[in-house]
Amino acid sequence: MAFTSTPRGARLARRLASQRLDAWGHPYESDVNTTVTLVVAELAANAVTHGLVPGRDFGLFLRLDPAAGLVRVEVTDCRDDRVPPESAPPPCEPDAESGRGLCLVAALASRWAVVPREGGGPGKTVRADVRLRAIG
Repeated sequence: MAFTSTPRGARLARRLASQRLDAWGHPYESDVNTTVTLVVAELAANAVTHGLVPGRDFGLFLRLDPAAGLVRVEVTDCRDDRVPPESAPPPCEPDAESGRGLCLVAALASRWAVVPREGGGPGKTVRADVRLRAIG
């Protein structure tokens, strides 16, 4: 699903993720729902803040894979010149005003990566896999 690259779009992406997880059998207050929703919130906020191209949307893709025991989150933006580091960022300073998003994603996801945008368009996709067994 596509969302406007605004704080409102990021908020709507987070709400959609939580609703979808509830529909998939992971209620709003469950650990799975809370964890995946936080990962979506952080990646959507980064897309709006760092991946913004005026007039272009960001995309959210969620997939539940019960056989693999995970939820895959993919957030795509239109900027390929601002790519996050491949490894987990260093620990955040306790009083820093920003810089915690990827620290949280790295801590909550079993793996995460940055890949080129599918379809040949400009931009990138940040992908995070959250294991159901580790949190549920």
